[in-house]
Amino acid sequence: MRKKAVVLLSGGLDSATTLYWAYKRGFRCYSLVFDYAQRHRREIYSALKISSSIKAEVTVIKLSFPWKGSSLLDKKKKIPIKISRSIPSTYVPARNSIFLSIACGFAETIKASYVFFGANVIDYSGYPDCRPDFIKKFEEAINMGMKIKEKIKIRAPLLKMPKEEIVRLSVKLGVPLEYTWSCYRGGKKPCGKCPSCRIRREAFEKTGIQDPLEK
Repeated sequence: MRKKAVVLLSGGLDSATTLYWAYKRGFRCYSLVFDYAQRHRREIYSALKISSSIKAEVTVIKLSFPWKGSSLLDKKKKIPIKISRSIPSTYVPARNSIFLSIACGFAETIKASYVFFGANVIDYSGYPDCRPDFIKKFEEAINMGMKIKEKIKIRAPLLKMPKEEIVRLSVKLGVPLEYTWSCYRGGKKPCGKCPSCRIRREAFEKTGIQDPLEK
């Protein structure tokens, strides 16, 4: 019997690659997608398509951050253009803490021993909730409040991988890159200007691989 795993899936390159990484290693994957009134809700549809491509069970959780606190939630704030290593306006306060808490609760309920998510410390854009120390301490804390005896393991397999290596891995795993969405804005096509678009484009250029979203 395959081990169960809950995978946080945004629909972006990193999370899609993480889903396929777990799937190819024999996990029975349960995709967890969040609709949190983000400006780039387009990614939700990408996540659903990606999950469908491997027939993974998918759950969409709708919630809100009424305090906003991020340019991804507040349309009055501008999406940044420059890539910065300081904490950018696209940071959503406590987002990963909340998402991981729900994922662990889901995992406990279905008796899954793993939670995977696509955090990346190299291209983490200054987000404090993507750091290795955060993941380690969060795992320790959440397991203290769980009823199950077997501890839930939170893993970010792409954590220390350069973005261009993630692109190569995604191709190797057969990720349907045409379904992925990295842009911070919605719309029919990526804006090509936001930090997420620029990081993605640079990664594909380094590999010499054609990004299907750029065709």
